[in-house]
Amino acid sequence: MAFTLYDAFVPTVRQLLDAVPGVISKAEQHVADSGCSDAELIEARLADDMWALPWHIRSCWVHSGYALDQLTGTEFTPDFTRIPESWDSMRAMIAEASEQLAAATPEQVNDIANREIDFVLGGETRFTLPGERFLLGFNLPNFQFHATTFYDILRMKGVPLSKRDYMGNPAGPMFRQR
Repeated sequence: MAFTLYDAFVPTVRQLLDAVPGVISKAEQHVADSGCSDAELIEARLADDMWALPWHIRSCWVHSGYALDQLTGTEFTPDFTRIPESWDSMRAMIAEASEQLAAATPEQVNDIANREIDFVLGGETRFTLPGERFLLGFNLPNFQFHATTFYDILRMKGVPLSKRDYMGNPAGPMFRQR
């Protein structure tokens, strides 16, 4: 059985994306139960030189659904303009990414594999990679880093989360958990 670029990228990202709304709900419940404010969580960061919580949702969006849209061409330019400012706007951004991934066909994603992709930042090409390496060696690790950091910030702030909250349904979005 052949393992495609679509198989390697889309189901894994969808699994983790589909878990994020539950993590957000637990964060909101923690605010209600603990007396901390939404701002205390939303403005939290792991270290002073790291981005605050909403940036990690933005980065999950950038390195998943947005990436697939960008990679229909030959350039990837991250979007730094859309930063969610509330739990609902975080959910909306994750929902948009999930919808983009759900709409992606294996043919569309696999077509990216051999295309040369330029990473453009500030109008300047920083590096070029084959599409397969761009998705698996750049976007996927970035996505996983930011999904993990989002989870870690909330855990650090006392939100009662487990590994299962982070992982979601390992069978994937098409299968129901028992």
